[in-house]
Amino acid sequence: MKHGKKYLEALKQVDRTKQYTFNEAVELVKKVAFAKFDETVEMSLNLSLKKSQSVRDTVVLPNQFSAEKRVLVFAKGDKAQEALDAGATYVGDVDLVEKIRGGWMEFDVAVATPDMMKDVGRLGPILGRRGLMPNPKTQTVTFDIKGALAELKQGRVEFRSDKTGVVHLAVGKVSMDADKITENARIVLAEVIRKKPSDAKGDFLKSIALSSTMGPGVMVDVKEN
Repeated sequence: MKHGKKYLEALKQVDRTKQYTFNEAVELVKKVAFAKFDETVEMSLNLSLKKSQSVRDTVVLPNQFSAEKRVLVFAKGDKAQEALDAGATYVGDVDLVEKIRGGWMEFDVAVATPDMMKDVGRLGPILGRRGLMPNPKTQTVTFDIKGALAELKQGRVEFRSDKTGVVHLAVGKVSMDADKITENARIVLAEVIRKKPSDAKGDFLKSIALSSTMGPGVMVDVKEN
């Protein structure tokens, strides 16, 4: 892959043989970011997982950095009213299912009450490939609509390992204070480690890297954490 002049200049400032502390890595990522927009700071955690193992959950980041999500709630009756009162962007039941089947996708997160999953299940092929299918594992299938919406508004995000055992998640923006980015990153790391499969052997966490959207990766010292 060919990189541009600005990327190569940024790369020169990163010691590729060194593993930095979290604080050092965040400061360096901020320093070498060169895009004209406010780049996202991303963290990649390389985990030692068997093919049969995966890591998936949600985490509330203490320092928000993204625009408020458009939350769609599949619910009926009192639960639909609870969703409206809690600030859901869209609320409905079978009408929303049909609307989505017709191609409408103007939302960022979908939440459903358990009794709606029979209907919502018909959207599996549409929502599943976009990562939007409500799921009990990510607390998006629940009767506690008020609690789910409160956490989503606070900055609850989902993380999951890919086929290669890597968890990739945004933890901030380059414009944020380094301490706030570091706090978000450490909380994600703690939650991922907490989800270590009981039968995982050896060193679970193989490597940690931080980077901005356009910038080079900076390795973080695994032993420091």
